[in-house]
Amino acid sequence: MGKFRQLESFVSVATLGSLSAAARAEGVAPAMMARRMNALEARLGIKLMVRSTRRLSLTAEGMLLFNEAQRILRELADAENRVAQGSEQPSGHLRISAPAGFGRRHVAPLLPQFLSNHPKVTVTLDLTDRLVDLIEERYDCAIRIGDLDDSSIIGVRLADNRRVVVAAPSYLALHGAPRTPDDLARHNCLTFGGSNQSKGWLFRQADGQVKPMRVKGNMSCSDGSVLHDWTLQGYGLAWRSLWEVREDLAHGRLVSVLDDHAAPANGIFAMLAERKHLPLRVRALVDLLRATYAQESYWATH
Repeated sequence: MGKFRQLESFVSVATLGSLSAAARAEGVAPAMMARRMNALEARLGIKLMVRSTRRLSLTAEGMLLFNEAQRILRELADAENRVAQGSEQPSGHLRISAPAGFGRRHVAPLLPQFLSNHPKVTVTLDLTDRLVDLIEERYDCAIRIGDLDDSSIIGVRLADNRRVVVAAPSYLALHGAPRTPDDLARHNCLTFGGSNQSKGWLFRQADGQVKPMRVKGNMSCSDGSVLHDWTLQGYGLAWRSLWEVREDLAHGRLVSVLDDHAAPANGIFAMLAERKHLPLRVRALVDLLRATYAQESYWATH
């Protein structure tokens, strides 16, 4: 019996939760499926599953093998697809996660043309400000904005993310404009909850160092679009990415302050679980995003 057949059967059993369900899916007798699992455990010399008459569960070693087997079989399928096509063409299903606001503006509009260029690819785009687990949740790519702190995940920098402090003219007319970061203590600051803003807003100090500053305000929200609306309505100051407020600044709906104290840009990243043997569909997506965001004209018009 081939090793790959054993792995395929093991993944099927673990996914479907029983030997009989996996046997039906593969069109074999349950006894045959049981022999395959016994042979796999005997070959590896470890217990992979704990079986009872009612349920099946994976041991710690079984869960480790399940995750690795899924990756191996996925890479094998990608390789077979490329060979069968006779040329390297992206194919398969692409699962993407992106922050809600950024994804709506700068990822979703690019996907129809991407699929037109690669007709053998299908896409699911999940818009969420939650930091997804690429490996556990089986995403091919996640777009993240900010500083990276997970060394187990590979980040491809797509663009710089410049941040500015903004307010509506109506707010500044009532409360004045802060001239230094210390002046923020006398202002109502609207914060983006559940993010790295909990550490404070970053500013360049007089000595050139960049430090976070704790700010206070009477409203906080985990939805960037709500925070944007509050700022436009004149309820306070907000620290936002330039891509979110560029159009408002151009039309005078918002005004930026403390520009001389702005911290260096952080990054917009494509996060990947691994770089080696990257499926062509993922590579094609990352190449498209990087090429699009590299154009200065893109950010001036979007």
